[in-house]
Amino acid sequence: MSYNVGFKYLAHISGNREETVKEHCLGVAEQAAIFAEPFGSREEAFFTGVLHDIGKYTREFQKRLHGSNQSVDHSTAGAKEAISRNNLPAAFAIMGHHGGIPNMGSKGDSSSEPTFYGRKKKDVCDYSPWKDEIPVPSVPPFPEWLSKGDKFTLSFYIRMLFSCLVDADFLKTEEFMNERPALRGSDVTIDSLRDKMLAQAEEYFENGHKAEADESKTLAEKILIRKKNEVLSSCLEAGKSVDKGLYTLTVPTGGGKTFASLAFALEHASEKNMSRVIYVIPYTSIIDQTVDTFTKILGEENVLAHHFGSEYQMKEKEDRTELETRQALASENWDAPVVVTTAVQFFESLFSNKPSRCRKLHNIANSVVIFDEAQTLPTKYLQACIAAIAELVQNYGVTAVLCTATQPSLQTLFDKEGCHDIRELCPQSGELYETLKRVTIHDIGTVPSLDFMSDKLKSENQVLCIVNTRKNAQTLYESLPEEGSYCLTTLLCSTDRKIQLAEIRQRLKDGLPCRVVATSLIEAGVDVDFPIVYREYAGLDSILQAAGRCNRNGKRASEDSPVYIFELEKTGEFALIKQNLYAMGRAKDKFGEELNNPEAVKEYFTVLHDLKNLDVGEIMKWIEKGRNGSQLPFADISENFRLIDTNTHTVYIPLEYSYGTFSDSKPLPTGSELCQRLRNGEISRPLFRALGLYSVEVYEDQFRALEATGALEPVNDEDFWILINTDGKYYNSKTGLTISAEGGDAIMV
Repeated sequence: MSYNVGFKYLAHISGNREETVKEHCLGVAEQAAIFAEPFGSREEAFFTGVLHDIGKYTREFQKRLHGSNQSVDHSTAGAKEAISRNNLPAAFAIMGHHGGIPNMGSKGDSSSEPTFYGRKKKDVCDYSPWKDEIPVPSVPPFPEWLSKGDKFTLSFYIRMLFSCLVDADFLKTEEFMNERPALRGSDVTIDSLRDKMLAQAEEYFENGHKAEADESKTLAEKILIRKKNEVLSSCLEAGKSVDKGLYTLTVPTGGGKTFASLAFALEHASEKNMSRVIYVIPYTSIIDQTVDTFTKILGEENVLAHHFGSEYQMKEKEDRTELETRQALASENWDAPVVVTTAVQFFESLFSNKPSRCRKLHNIANSVVIFDEAQTLPTKYLQACIAAIAELVQNYGVTAVLCTATQPSLQTLFDKEGCHDIRELCPQSGELYETLKRVTIHDIGTVPSLDFMSDKLKSENQVLCIVNTRKNAQTLYESLPEEGSYCLTTLLCSTDRKIQLAEIRQRLKDGLPCRVVATSLIEAGVDVDFPIVYREYAGLDSILQAAGRCNRNGKRASEDSPVYIFELEKTGEFALIKQNLYAMGRAKDKFGEELNNPEAVKEYFTVLHDLKNLDVGEIMKWIEKGRNGSQLPFADISENFRLIDTNTHTVYIPLEYSYGTFSDSKPLPTGSELCQRLRNGEISRPLFRALGLYSVEVYEDQFRALEATGALEPVNDEDFWILINTDGKYYNSKTGLTISAEGGDAIMV
């Protein structure tokens, strides 16, 4: 094989087709430049793309491409060229475009270290022929705002540039291999989706006019419909008139904020020529109902649901429909007009260093991002989350909306990030809380026992009781009559929670007995409507979210819709929410039982944020000051930024049924079938996403207790665990996972 002038240096081979390194590098450069346009880095992204694969201009790589087993590092060469031109962001992006952005490390690192400084010293094969084929790119100017920023701004920019590069690289490689651009997302425009939304809005307004003349409607129902339409009208007007920026949408539960926020987003995106709408939801337990709402209005093909339970995520490639194939590909880089995702997916991607997770980031630029239930942003990473939102708003053309019924007081935190102006989209929000008051909160103080609470629940036909521990929820449930009683906790797998919620909604609608004991999982947006709610003392945000499950549809007077808050005697303060309880007490001291108003919420969050460490993971500290001698520790941050506590074990439940068994949804595999596939040695992303519907997360001590009883079957060298579900001893479809210890059944906390 000759490597003289005129030799064809190849980047890829597919069958009889060949793609040269020059063709690939320039193609990636052009695509990356388009991706970086929204944040003013077109030239920088082009520069990065040109250099990213010049390490393939080596004899060693060409031999490997033609069948050699030799391992070849082809990403360090381009990084060295970027370093020689004093372009740190491009060097980081190129260096990480296969294995992930490395820690910077320290100048003393040896060439064997996988850090930026180590890779900088690494010897690479001769790649000089690249200069004979590709014009040496000039060093582009950085955006002006980058030079004025701090290390957080720099690290964020590097990830966004990295995103442009890796997505362009993936797409161009895929295009060559498949001989055509990949099908992704939808071809519709934001304007056409806005028109669909406006048609639905007109229907709501028309229904409002009809309701005013409908004598069968109560005054409370008419007021609720009227106010929901006023909120919608305000959001539509704001969508047309406001500039890009940071906003709040503060609307009481049941006030129509989900559709109103979508209306604002599509109107605003159309008006400002923005690329997409991204809806960020805190929990997978409520994502389905939001997706259902949006797809009914906009069409299934125009809404991408990106979470582990999405149907396209659980199928092998060959089993997907064309739409599911489009959605699966679009989930890789969020190439869709409307994306509904989780806070975990959104924020963990923003702080990741991995190509697969970061490739979507550039598509957040020039988007409208709605943070639903904004009060649930995790306090232990709140400072980092706020910094990320501020960065997107200030430098990447994003309009962000913090949407909730219990708006946290975040202005001080945004002020620290230079984001000083948060505006409310619904100027009548204060009045709404009084007008739409649908419940009356009563503090009944300390109750003597769970037996006392059981008697209270038995005396009601339909009632919801929310307690702080799974143990108390299960114990209380066991004391209730079997018919019409339910227990909703995270000890139930997702499939059984879905089944129970469907039954609960139907019984509430039919007026049948329905007594539900739950933990806080029911509070964040779950659409149920009870005449009476009991809530154990918790944070004020939890109490008000619980109140949102009472008289949700406004069919009863507020005085006839009680929410009773109580404390269980002899349980002590639940350690995990001790500070939340203190902050709630401060708000209660100031406002008494009049807690359902924005000022009480503001007082609560102000006290809470003063008490909490808002950077428990030290993410912001690591970015600004480094870690273990390494500045810009990208890999360490990626590994440690976890919104959900990962000190748990996943246990799979081999149910003999699926949600589809009890609903009109498409047939789904059962837990038993999926567990058998795991036993047979299958390891695939679709399988584990499907198994997520039959999984329960347990903490270390609980896991060890289950293991000690012989309740767990290890699979594949103990990496995976399947519950041995013998006659419901360890798992009950009504109460979830239990353990047996010391000869008797003990319920897990």
